[in-house]
Amino acid sequence: MAEAALGLGSNLGDRVGHLVAALRAIETIPGCFRVRSSSVYRTRPWGKTDQNDFLNLCALIETDLAPLDLLAALKGIERDLGRVERERWGPREIDIDILTMDGVTLESDVLTLPHARLTERLFVLMPLAEIAPGLMVNGASVKEMARALEAAGRPDDCVLDADASATIRAAFAA
Repeated sequence: MAEAALGLGSNLGDRVGHLVAALRAIETIPGCFRVRSSSVYRTRPWGKTDQNDFLNLCALIETDLAPLDLLAALKGIERDLGRVERERWGPREIDIDILTMDGVTLESDVLTLPHARLTERLFVLMPLAEIAPGLMVNGASVKEMARALEAAGRPDDCVLDADASATIRAAFAA
């Protein structure tokens, strides 16, 4: 089993509902087990900025799937939850990215591990630092990278959403 870090985000429709449904669907992938999830963060859009704020979280899973098989399963979940491919960095119902996978370095047409822009994205680093602060990427811990990006950005670029976090915790408390 390998540990994989996933990033999830939504900025269309029932954003919290999409995140809950995605986490539940991930738990149904044969060979995948959700270890823990971060709180939810409300974040400004990145890349294409004229769209709704995102809700983002990260999850750690244990899996015996190969990286490309895991990616295929996650893309299937996105389709099942109604994701429509639009423009790059545009609005989306749900987005699920593989951020890292236990010591795997991979560069292909469909997947790069660690994620190619992980170190540039506060909306990934903050929730990931919450659940895996010692995780090292490119020689630095995600916690250190999150602090540096947070200090360099605007204070409201990525903020904890306590209400969305409580809703998601409640959905999995039963």
